[in-house]
Amino acid sequence: MEKCLIAAIADDYALGKDNNLLWHLSEDLKYFKRLTSGHPVIMGRKTYESIGRPLPKRLNIVLTRKAQTPDQVGGMAGSTGNLLYASTLEEAFALAASTPFEGRVDEPDQCFVMGGGSIYEQALPLCDKLFLTEVHTTRPDADTFFPAFDRSLYRELSRSELYAENHLTYHFVIYGR
Repeated sequence: MEKCLIAAIADDYALGKDNNLLWHLSEDLKYFKRLTSGHPVIMGRKTYESIGRPLPKRLNIVLTRKAQTPDQVGGMAGSTGNLLYASTLEEAFALAASTPFEGRVDEPDQCFVMGGGSIYEQALPLCDKLFLTEVHTTRPDADTFFPAFDRSLYRELSRSELYAENHLTYHFVIYGR
């Protein structure tokens, strides 16, 4: 299974503030949904709590330090049956590769790590591809950042046209090892 990372990052690697995204970009949300639907997604507990529910048509794997049941994390139950918990990234990747789930389009050839900042930092060295929305701005008020990475270790596989929305410009860029 190809291990992928998906994020929207500012030029200064900013990701979020107060456990929220820094911007609302409808094309980015559509891109995220299109890429991740039918595939496992791996996220940290705070990211899961900020979403407030399991994402439909995906196996949602929440990384947490303690073994949990769905009703113990933020009081949210996995009503779709697509919610699992893992205590390590390795365990999360194993669950992603082996767990059948509602909404699976076929054997998933990819799983997506979708945040937050510390989960990205752990996953970056293990991922085969990076799906980054590069938002051309800086956000000095951010409190969560994507890890700075050595771009020479990756090759740019594709770059979209320039999008403009909500006074921001951005590209969808895919990097591979």
